Amino acid sequence: MNIQSYLSKKSKQVDQALENCLPGAGEYPKHLHQAMRYAVFSGGKRVRPILVLAAAEAVGSKAQKVMPAACAIELIHSYSLVHDDLPSMDNDTQRRGKPTCHIKFGEDTAILAGDALLTLAFKILSEGSFQAPSQELKRRLEALGLIAQAAGNYGMVGGQVLDMEFQKKHQNASVSDKDLPAMEFINVHKTGALIAVSTRVGALLGGGTKAQTEALYRYGKRIGHLFQIVDDIMDKEGYAKILGAQQSWKQAEALVLKAKQELKIFEKKAATLEALADFILMRKN
Repeated sequence: MNIQSYLSKKSKQVDQALENCLPGAGEYPKHLHQAMRYAVFSGGKRVRPILVLAAAEAVGSKAQKVMPAACAIELIHSYSLVHDDLPSMDNDTQRRGKPTCHIKFGEDTAILAGDALLTLAFKILSEGSFQAPSQELKRRLEALGLIAQAAGNYGMVGGQVLDMEFQKKHQNASVSDKDLPAMEFINVHKTGALIAVSTRVGALLGGGTKAQTEALYRYGKRIGHLFQIVDDIMDKEGYAKILGAQQSWKQAEALVLKAKQELKIFEKKAATLEALADFILMRKN
């Protein structure tokens, strides 16, 4: 399949859905809503929401059925980047070649824009649930809980805290292979949790069986780990510093193979997810 064409098509669909979810730039309070939109429409690849859609398609569902969850996860991801960039955390002034949200709108507005994106995500996840059939409602509530856990203290937020502690510890000391377990734990939570829950929730809300949902969750965990290793190779940080670029690349290739193994039960329906694994391995940014 042509993965670039698929990504382009799905990215446009996600952007349109996000446009429908977010308040207009001119809606009061304008400064807040402009900051929220700036954070979301800043050139992201939409990997996480596309994984939600692709997982749903793998279990035989229409992508549109899980689009609200895809949007919610992308809003959570966007909020996390706004907060990560803040002076009290990574203190970044640019993201994707543009001023970070707090540089453009002020630190106070950036914090609140992140808060607003996070809460909007859960509003989207809950919409229409009272009218849903009991089985559908059960799946939605389970998905909501899974996303909350992946985003919170046992997932992304917890990983961010541990990452900050790790950075302070090694501020004046180099990392070594003894630090690899701690670094992997951080990455599994900070980066991997939201990616893994994307495929799990896509399968769950798409009506997948327990076996299908768990297989796609395992696939997502492999992909989340892969994503971070490729980031580190490109940035010459983390895994690349400890293991070296060549060994890190071998580990990344092994993760792709393991991820694809989890897709065997889907046969041809997993072609998109297989191509996405290859795309994440070979990406340049």
